[in-house]
Amino acid sequence: MTLAERGGLPLLLSLGAGASGILCFAPFGLFWLAPLVWAVLFKLLQDARSPADAGQRGLAFGLGFFLSGVSWVYVSLSTFGGMPWWLAGPATLGFCTVAALYPAVAGWAYKRWQPAAFWQQALWFGGLIAAVDVARAHIFTGFPWLSLGYSQSPPSPLAGFAPLLGVFGLSLLVALAAASLSRWKHGLLVLGVLLASGQGLRQIAWTEAIGNPVSVALIQGNIPQEMKFQPESFLRTLALYRDLIAAHPAQLTLLPETALPAFIDQLPRDYLDELQVLAQRQGGDLIIGTLTGDGTNYFNSAVSLGSSPMQVYSKQHLVPFGEFIPPGFAWIMAQANIPMSSFSAGAAVQPPLQLGTQAVAVNICYEDVFGHEIIRALPHAGLLANLSNTAWFGHSLAQDQHLQIARLRALETGRPMLRATNTGMTAIIDAQGEVVSQLAPFETGVLRGEIRAHQGTTPYVRWGDWPAIALIALCLLASRIGRRRR
Repeated sequence: MTLAERGGLPLLLSLGAGASGILCFAPFGLFWLAPLVWAVLFKLLQDARSPADAGQRGLAFGLGFFLSGVSWVYVSLSTFGGMPWWLAGPATLGFCTVAALYPAVAGWAYKRWQPAAFWQQALWFGGLIAAVDVARAHIFTGFPWLSLGYSQSPPSPLAGFAPLLGVFGLSLLVALAAASLSRWKHGLLVLGVLLASGQGLRQIAWTEAIGNPVSVALIQGNIPQEMKFQPESFLRTLALYRDLIAAHPAQLTLLPETALPAFIDQLPRDYLDELQVLAQRQGGDLIIGTLTGDGTNYFNSAVSLGSSPMQVYSKQHLVPFGEFIPPGFAWIMAQANIPMSSFSAGAAVQPPLQLGTQAVAVNICYEDVFGHEIIRALPHAGLLANLSNTAWFGHSLAQDQHLQIARLRALETGRPMLRATNTGMTAIIDAQGEVVSQLAPFETGVLRGEIRAHQGTTPYVRWGDWPAIALIALCLLASRIGRRRR
């Protein structure tokens, strides 16, 4: 009996393979497992009886993958958003099902136009898997979380391709290697060439450090999410951050996203003056996460205080439901209690914050998932800075997954990344995507260190995702040479 004839077994295998795929990502970090997991998917699609059957297997794979990987959506909706479980559960399932439609479409398309030759099948599979990763990053404002390429952050040798092709190029390479592994001799050769090439590319210094080291202090307030926007906690929050800043002087100090949960012009004037004086002690500057507005619109912003003139960066890529309500979904959000869920988007192109001799490209929370947006401030900026508040997701995989995403952004751009978060992962990441130091999550503390800005341009900074998209298109076109398999 062939795999295609075994009733529901292929669907169970698809579900299990998808669930095991999460082991390839942080915090588990089994990057070498990714080609094997996606090789199972390739075999399942090869053996499918029809496009509809292949689509079902792709859907089952996607459900296993996303339900195990992003189930923290339930935590944000129910535990912290106050949505009743009977609504938060179906909402989370619906969200994961929508995400699973992408591998379902890839599975259906694979079987519908399955080529005859093996090498064509490998190109067709690799191109489709990478193409749906690209599509997921753009459709409905985009959700590229857990794109396959993120599994290959350092120490994977394939990470060497990141400064050239970005995360979607890595998705393509992993999927091609996975398909090749179904023919062991071919697969081991392909995998060996990719690993050797990636390791060689990791030896290239695409950018170089400039200027003197800058002392930094990244503050992790660890304010419980359920207390963050409570009026009775407001003054304690202000005092906590002031005391931590005072005790840890640095040339560049970062506070998390919405660390000061009020509009900047509603904060006590003497408090802001005190923060400015503290920042100026070493001729330095402070970047704080707070709110700004003009009476009609309000923004999730990062504001600088200190030796340099005050500057503002406002978050441009907002999170659906968390920061804005898509049309037609207000009735769902009425069941939740998510404060500050109607932000306006900042300008698509905003200059880096010029803090003394440092040009700092700030991004806020979810924005660092979008590599093509991060590079808008480059190559002028020498440092990347991310302000986050992932307390919304509790003690879940989201903390480690977000840190892994930030590591790939640093590697793609050849720039150090400073991450100041409320509950974790607060970290200093170097230009090679390696974590230099980090704080333990869910503890109040300050991460001290030194960092040097970098100059130069990686191929990814110059061309963004277009080389990867071109390679994906080339694989899809090359796979169509000759007749389709009957």
